[in-house]
Amino acid sequence: MIDHSTIDRIMDAAQIYDVVSDFVTLRKRGVNYVGLCPFHDDKTPSFYVSPAKNLCKCFACGKGGNPVHFIMLHEQLSYPDALRFLAKKYHIEIQEREQTAEEKAAQTERDSLFIVNQFACDYFRSTLRNTDEGCNIGMAYLRSRGFRDDIIEKFQLGYCTESHDAFAKEALAKGYQQDYLVKTGLCYETDDHRLRDRFWGRVIFPFHTLSGKVVAFGGRVLASATKGVKMKYVNSPESEIYHKSNELYGIYQAKQAIVKQDRCFLVEGYTDVISMHQSGVENVVASSGTALTTHQIKLIHRFTNNLTVLYDGDAAGIKASLRGIDMLLEEGMNIKVCLLPDGDDPDSFARKHNSAEFQTFIREHETDFIRFKTNLLLEDAGRDPIKRAELIGSLVQSIAVIPEAIVRDVYIKECAQLLHVEDKLLVSEVAKRREKQAEQRAEQRERERRQAQARAAAEQDGEAAPNDVPPPPAEEDIPAPTPTDTYQSFIPQEDKEGREFYRYERLILQMVVRYGERVMCNVADEEGREVPVTVTEYIVSDLQQDELAFHNPLHRRMLQEAAERIHTEGFRAEHYFLNHPDPAISRLSAELVSDRYQLSKYHYKNQHIVTDEERLYELVPLLMVNFKYAIVSEELTHLMRALQDSAVLSDNDRCTAILTRYNELRQVQSVMAKRLGDRVVLKL
Repeated sequence: MIDHSTIDRIMDAAQIYDVVSDFVTLRKRGVNYVGLCPFHDDKTPSFYVSPAKNLCKCFACGKGGNPVHFIMLHEQLSYPDALRFLAKKYHIEIQEREQTAEEKAAQTERDSLFIVNQFACDYFRSTLRNTDEGCNIGMAYLRSRGFRDDIIEKFQLGYCTESHDAFAKEALAKGYQQDYLVKTGLCYETDDHRLRDRFWGRVIFPFHTLSGKVVAFGGRVLASATKGVKMKYVNSPESEIYHKSNELYGIYQAKQAIVKQDRCFLVEGYTDVISMHQSGVENVVASSGTALTTHQIKLIHRFTNNLTVLYDGDAAGIKASLRGIDMLLEEGMNIKVCLLPDGDDPDSFARKHNSAEFQTFIREHETDFIRFKTNLLLEDAGRDPIKRAELIGSLVQSIAVIPEAIVRDVYIKECAQLLHVEDKLLVSEVAKRREKQAEQRAEQRERERRQAQARAAAEQDGEAAPNDVPPPPAEEDIPAPTPTDTYQSFIPQEDKEGREFYRYERLILQMVVRYGERVMCNVADEEGREVPVTVTEYIVSDLQQDELAFHNPLHRRMLQEAAERIHTEGFRAEHYFLNHPDPAISRLSAELVSDRYQLSKYHYKNQHIVTDEERLYELVPLLMVNFKYAIVSEELTHLMRALQDSAVLSDNDRCTAILTRYNELRQVQSVMAKRLGDRVVLKL
């Protein structure tokens, strides 16, 4: 873990102009610089760099942030790796906390496995180019597939000789330990304790991590040797550094193209990816014959929200993949499907067409997934009423997992037309499925809560936690609130961005990030002395007065952190949050800081426009009262809906609790209405 003092040194040294100008040609425009955005196809310069604010932003696609965010986006690095990238650029020594003996041992083993894999990759590449067998067999095969030398080099393809132990002998001779050769899966030990190469006689396809490290290998038996062979492809087994369900072939080579095109093509095999790159289509990855997993989907979603799945027309294969596409929909991605001509897979089709022809074909033949699935299953259902009912159930399940209400509504209407059924039927079925999903998620959260309590109790008693208790979800998977956060709301998290209360909430958080430590007013204490009150303190106190809180868990966490540090000497909210080790917080803070519009431009004093900072004493209370009125009104609406639920009405305790909360909020709303009085409500 990189310590805070080192992060501060990196952030202080990293100048946004220096960082961005390494990748983008910038021209001076006033006090700022402007250039073509590296994150989308920019025709006119829309990417602005502000040295004064140390921020960048594209006013077309909205991407940008501080130097760390830019490197994360451009180089597709994690937050710690982006910090290391900048530390190397500015010659700053990284000071990380001392690891425990167990952590050091685990890290040493992981590093050793990566080192062995890199040696193997270099060995296979050298064998392909510098040995007679490699040139005459391995290279001849690759060229028969139409692969150019530059593409072979780009994907670091290699060859392992027919000798069953040539690689093992070379690795041992170079001093690599047998234990690591076996753990990576490069070799295996026979019953008589001899070491054998796993990939002998095969062309080698390395798998790379996002940062370019070799994590595993795939090997293919050559065309002349496939007769009678059960497994044409062999992959590295699972290891400490390789989990098949987490990897996508070609992601390292495709990541920048995916970001720039804002689209990813998903294919099945290695050669599909390589051939598409050779034809000029670089934003493509392969699932390598495995069913899509949640981790793979999240990996794609880091770079784009748009995915096109390319199929070769095999009906059985398409139907088997439908569950994976439902998982993509659940992640909120925009999914399209494209069927290639009969007899073609992405590999063969790419070899026949250039990039422009390939892209044109996809644009003309791709269709959204729901329509594709409807037409596909309708062919099987025919006029059989039972099969049609099953088809409707399958489509309802796919629509129900889509998080955006507007998208669900559009698909419901389209499916109703295709299936010749009433909208109301589909709406009702989707609602039932979503309610069931919500109940399942609630049950899962309750199980996790009980398991967490069991772990805590076991730790207090000095015992190990039960073996059947799974670890808590990863930090990047859920924006968990702080441990003291007990806020509960009936307002759903989805579709909140368009709500009035949420826009006020974001503006209030903007005040915290920009001016959190500034004194906005003075109040008299019990002894009549004037006590200064900061923006953060006022907001926290005002929310507590009515037992309210921010709706977004990340917003609540940021407000709590500001409140905890407000009296720390030298604390500046903007600097703290922009340099926060959590990339979600630092990225949001950069957005809030760069968006420096004023809520009002009509207050003048001596011909001078009054800034937000100059009128904090007026602006913050006005934002607070508008926010609280809006969120209470929204909460009351959802509480009333909850009271109309038959399941709630049949549960006396739950019904009583909701009624009590409803009455409390009605009283708060009444007070809020009086506070608003004749004030001008801010219209956003």
